Amino acid sequence: MNHSIYKRNFNRLIELNICDELGNFRSCGKSKSKGYMDLVYERLPMIYGVYGLPSQAISIAHYFEMNGDLCQDPEMVVLVNASDRTAEAYSFQQAMPPIYQEVYDEGNRVDPALKQNLNTFLETWLANLVNQGHGVEWEGCQD
Repeated sequence: MNHSIYKRNFNRLIELNICDELGNFRSCGKSKSKGYMDLVYERLPMIYGVYGLPSQAISIAHYFEMNGDLCQDPEMVVLVNASDRTAEAYSFQQAMPPIYQEVYDEGNRVDPALKQNLNTFLETWLANLVNQGHGVEWEGCQD
């Protein structure tokens, strides 16, 4: 896996105003962009340093409502290493059809093909979010 994809993912998080150049994160929030689904962002301190990796975890997601419930479309957990200026996919989930995928298993083993696929998806999704104008107007959890 090309390490530059992780650096591009980190740079997209900066473009989205989720973190700054030093890896300092906004506390949480919802990015609105007219004509597109809102982007919801939050930090996940409960899984910082997961599997001994020097990283902080964040969640980014789109949600839709079905039968009164909010459903992910999709949600990704991203591991961010500010000192290396990298961001990589940890997990992917969506509600319809129900999918949950995690790069690392309980034994801290990596699924290399899944890791590559999820990071490629993340890179494309982050670029689309920037192109859709996300990251300019954030609501809630202001720092």
